[in-house]
Amino acid sequence: MSFTSPQDNIDQFDLDKGMCIADLGAGTGAYTIVAAKKVGDEGRVNAIEVQQPLLGKIRDLAVIEHLFNVEVIWGDIEKIGGTKLRDSSMDAVIISNVFFQLVEKTNIIKEANRILKPNRRVLFIEWSDSYGGVGPALEEVVPQEMAKEMFVKNGFEYEKDIFTGDNHYGMIFRKKDEVNTLNR
Repeated sequence: MSFTSPQDNIDQFDLDKGMCIADLGAGTGAYTIVAAKKVGDEGRVNAIEVQQPLLGKIRDLAVIEHLFNVEVIWGDIEKIGGTKLRDSSMDAVIISNVFFQLVEKTNIIKEANRILKPNRRVLFIEWSDSYGGVGPALEEVVPQEMAKEMFVKNGFEYEKDIFTGDNHYGMIFRKKDEVNTLNR
């Protein structure tokens, strides 16, 4: 049985040097740190988290790792505009292990759509089940097909599944290009 690995998941996401990334619901910063290494000094990772003590931990971890391309932002990912990032300013968005906790699940998808540049991608990782004290309670688990449907209804195209270990599922979505969508 394998547990999810931020490094393996980011490796499947094809980030490039110089990209600007948003890690929505960054938590302890596991994805923030891996993404910051991947995009290099020319890139930037915005770690958005509502719990202020976690922001300090991410900042400290970035300093220990000598990563000066990490920006911590106290923000609410359940509100449109809550990330405090500009419209169409991000090359990629990471949403990992936070969806089950949200009351306003659709709003994080709308916020990802708002901040992403056209035709850019979201890495979405979520718990696939309840595992007796590890992860969400059974009633909080969001089935993969439900999450997929929510993204598709809110301006994204499903691109592919990725392997994220035995306890999670992972998908990559692409923001629809408004110009091409209008011409279809």
